[in-house]
Amino acid sequence: MRRWHRKSLLLLAMSIGIAGIVWSQMGMYLGHLFFGVDVKVNVFKFCVSLFKENSFYYFLVITMLNAVIAYALLVTISKVVKQYIGSRKMMRKLLANREITHTASLIERFKPINQHIMVIRHAQPLAFTAGLRRPLVVLSTAMIEMLSDEELDAVVHHEIYHQQNHDTYKIFMMQLIARSLWFIPLVRWSLNNYNIMSELMADEYAVRQSGSEQGLGSALLKLIKNAYSDNPTPVLVHFTDGAVNYRLQQLLEPNDDIPLKADLVSIVSSLLVFILFMGMIVLAIA
Repeated sequence: MRRWHRKSLLLLAMSIGIAGIVWSQMGMYLGHLFFGVDVKVNVFKFCVSLFKENSFYYFLVITMLNAVIAYALLVTISKVVKQYIGSRKMMRKLLANREITHTASLIERFKPINQHIMVIRHAQPLAFTAGLRRPLVVLSTAMIEMLSDEELDAVVHHEIYHQQNHDTYKIFMMQLIARSLWFIPLVRWSLNNYNIMSELMADEYAVRQSGSEQGLGSALLKLIKNAYSDNPTPVLVHFTDGAVNYRLQQLLEPNDDIPLKADLVSIVSSLLVFILFMGMIVLAIA
């Protein structure tokens, strides 16, 4: 698990680092624009200063920069608000469909490892982790009926890993960064690969807790055959997702290293954008 843990932390740190630099520059520029704050080092202010005031290009650059910043701000606010409202609605729906007997039985079964588990009445086999502050492992009655005890143990341990690792919160933050900083494709690449690695780490944890790959593998195959829909909103970490091929490969060859999904175009273009961004900061300082 350590091989994926280090790489996932690197991707998370890279996304947050890029976002921290860009967002702080945006905030400084907005402070200068609306409150007249004297900003010495700011890439957006430097870009504007390259053009003669009141010229066509001056207004063009200001319009473009303001549009980029406004989009990032609106996307961030919109996603946070939607997540908050969606989470509350989802929790009410989960509570309304809670199956008390199965929930109590499952909590007792995994006590004291985990007590934040809920079983809901649903015709589709579902298993996911939901919530940002206090993640909750949710399973449907159809899931429990479909799986054997060994398979169910593996699925629950998989979700418990997501819960304990706060993957819902981390993925939400990386989604927020990827959406608001769309002009840096590297953050989207980081999000996609983090999703894959989080699933592989959860599988490794489930196998280690179960003592065998058999339960997890057979559960995954059953759910692939069932082929239910992609992750709903708000942010959930689902047992089945787009990393299925990698997960099956890891189960079949646990000692083999699985390479990251490399997108050279995204990586190179993002590095060029970031180098240009940092270069402007250096020029602004000089």
